[in-house]
Amino acid sequence: MCDHFFVVTGGPGAGKTSLITELARRGLHTIPESGRAVIREEMQSGGDALPWADRMAYAERMLERDLRAYEDAQALSGHAIFDRGIPDTMGYLTLCGLPVPPHIAAAAKAARYNARVFLAPYWDEIFKPDTERKQTCAEGRCCTTPA
Repeated sequence: MCDHFFVVTGGPGAGKTSLITELARRGLHTIPESGRAVIREEMQSGGDALPWADRMAYAERMLERDLRAYEDAQALSGHAIFDRGIPDTMGYLTLCGLPVPPHIAAAAKAARYNARVFLAPYWDEIFKPDTERKQTCAEGRCCTTPA
């Protein structure tokens, strides 16, 4: 287990990236979210590994990026703060009603983080859809609000 790896997770538009950006500004090692990077790459290349086109391909691309980032973070000294972690890919697939392939479950089990996870709750006042975040307020709310 990597006790010095911390995850900030939560639904879309909860302020995770803003928090991570501020922590980086203060000198902490931070690892950006893979989802937006995949969306930007796919939109620039005309690919369809997008959450509104091919959700499974999108999850696979996020996993690839997250595994690389996790491996790269091993070389960092001190704490590393991740904007979402590898287990979030399982959560994404589950939320979409898709099966979690065994290799994704195995990756989530193998890549360990500190047991303390920081959950950013849905925050209506800051939620704003954009060209990369197309979820509705209701979808954002469901990601962190208990049923």
